[in-house]
Amino acid sequence: MQFHLNGFTPGDPELAVSQRQSVNAVAPRALPEKVDVLIVGCGPAGLTLAAQLARFANIKTCIIDKKPGPLQLGQADGIACRSLEMFNAFGFAERVLKEAYWVNETVFWKPDTRKPANILRSGRVQDTEDGLSEFPHVILNQARVHDFFLTSMRQAETGLAPYYSSTLVHIEVPEKAFASISDLTPISVTVEQATAKGEREKHTMQATFVIGCDGARSQVRQSIGLKLEGDSASQLWGVMDVLVVTDFPDIRTKCLIQSDQNGSIIVIPREGGYLVRIYVELDKLAPGERVADRQLTSDDVVTAAQRVFHPYSFDVKEVVWWSAYEIGQRLCRRFDNVEIGDESTPRVFIAGDACHTHSPKAGQGMNVSMRDSFNLGWKLASVLRGIASPALLNTYSAERHGVAAELIAFDREWARIVSATGDAASAASGHDNDRSQEFQQYFVRHGRYTAGTSIQYHTSIICADTAFQYLATGFDIGTRFHSAMVTRVADAKPVQLGHVVEADGRWRLMVFDGPGEKISESIPGMAALQHHAVELLSLSQSLIEWATFMVKSAYSPLIRYGFANADIDANIDCRFIIQAPHQQFTVESLPESVRSLLQPSKGTLGLIDYEKVFSAAVRDHENIYDSRAIDKENGCVVIVRPDQHIADVLPLSATDRLAVFFDRFMLPVSA
Repeated sequence: MQFHLNGFTPGDPELAVSQRQSVNAVAPRALPEKVDVLIVGCGPAGLTLAAQLARFANIKTCIIDKKPGPLQLGQADGIACRSLEMFNAFGFAERVLKEAYWVNETVFWKPDTRKPANILRSGRVQDTEDGLSEFPHVILNQARVHDFFLTSMRQAETGLAPYYSSTLVHIEVPEKAFASISDLTPISVTVEQATAKGEREKHTMQATFVIGCDGARSQVRQSIGLKLEGDSASQLWGVMDVLVVTDFPDIRTKCLIQSDQNGSIIVIPREGGYLVRIYVELDKLAPGERVADRQLTSDDVVTAAQRVFHPYSFDVKEVVWWSAYEIGQRLCRRFDNVEIGDESTPRVFIAGDACHTHSPKAGQGMNVSMRDSFNLGWKLASVLRGIASPALLNTYSAERHGVAAELIAFDREWARIVSATGDAASAASGHDNDRSQEFQQYFVRHGRYTAGTSIQYHTSIICADTAFQYLATGFDIGTRFHSAMVTRVADAKPVQLGHVVEADGRWRLMVFDGPGEKISESIPGMAALQHHAVELLSLSQSLIEWATFMVKSAYSPLIRYGFANADIDANIDCRFIIQAPHQQFTVESLPESVRSLLQPSKGTLGLIDYEKVFSAAVRDHENIYDSRAIDKENGCVVIVRPDQHIADVLPLSATDRLAVFFDRFMLPVSA
């Protein structure tokens, strides 16, 4: 898609410019008096959390923001592969892919050793390695990402919409610990809201949980006595989205540029074919000096960029958005209101920039923030719906703090390498080549990290040990479920297996069968199904026994943690992968109880769900058993969490261990 040709206009590019509506302010609405979850902040973290909780009709969620309306311009724009996998769970990945700029390659530029004042191209690499994800790395205005989440919220069961012009004033958290949702004292929250007349009114709300997604100056964080700890680097950077005319040949390719004397630039082409984002290194800050002390203008940022681009021209026609910032890496020591080592259940959480800040150049801020609240959302929903123990909530800070600490370490080193410049003497001596190689090698080496696919959670009540990892070494426990193509048996459609994991709070059991059993011609009715060229196969005996346990045993997680009169997959969704081509598989020979799991009757009309069984055989695609190193002789069960991370890998025979896993945190359905 191409747009912004005649100047930047925010909003949906599929609409004519005259039809796009810029919403600068939203009319105030009366705040609710009591909610289950209060989310403070309509940034990426807050909206991700709100969009997930909006799917549960029995959870009352409120999200507030001090701004008068939705974001229109600027801020983050990089969307990692892993984030697109998450967007697919929310149902809008395809919209993002259609609008966004796809980052296919990254080009490196360095000083010309013959004329150090000039820059020249020094390397080119594929941006994301093959097979890392079914989705690419893309660039899209953060405001559009917000739009998609807001649409998802509005169209969900609860029709959730933010309360704008609403500022958090005070939180009073009860000290009493609780064992269940019914055994607690509500959190008292004071919010100041603007009226239609421009006045400010204070409201008191009661909330079961409060989540601070309110940025680096988080009022929620301050209310629970936490602070961002770390150092502010002395390096000053500028960033701008511009419409520009230039003879720089790689302006539509992501570039990392190091000059000899004028700092570095990162070029990020933006959606629409014309817009481009420029990160430019400006200057060193003196001890104690802040960005505001410089009184910078957009012209200062443009001039600095022009110096780095030399000898190429860089004629800016429109500055759509710009900002200046100092590089700093800061981290809270925990992400909730419970001291480390205390087993009490937290009531207040922080996510995104409220608990970790860093430079924007690695494109991780929005991505990591959204995954913070994706991790938290299903846990809150599970506890509020009464299907999981409150102890589940203690895993949020433990898991996400480790991820943030890795991010801070990565960003500190990345900022150092990006800012490393030299002088004419070192360029002439060849030391410049060393710096350029380090620049490129570090980028390639950490490609999986920046793509968001390398995150691995450690052992906990929802992440098992590696006792049976050997059954599927391509599905590392703790990492996200790496999707692959399979064929849906019912209609022969090639699909991504990972795309069955939606943001609906359900667990998934991916059940990989061993070799199927040959159908006996002596079974009544089989002869009519036989074809002279096709040998029909059914499930292995191991999987039949596993499925029988799941539908009949009192210890089955499907029975023990299922709602009365609800669909069999209401909380835990089973999917089955066979090795035989789809034409050879038949369910007719299976016991009725097993068929009820593979083709369950669901909904008020009792219709049959035919989309539970898949074949690993897909034309022109690698077999998932091979690509994910799954034991073909024995098969396995891969337990996938609601946030798409792998919780355990088990043998089909280990039904006792499967039951014990869910017993650690799920609550049996009361009679």
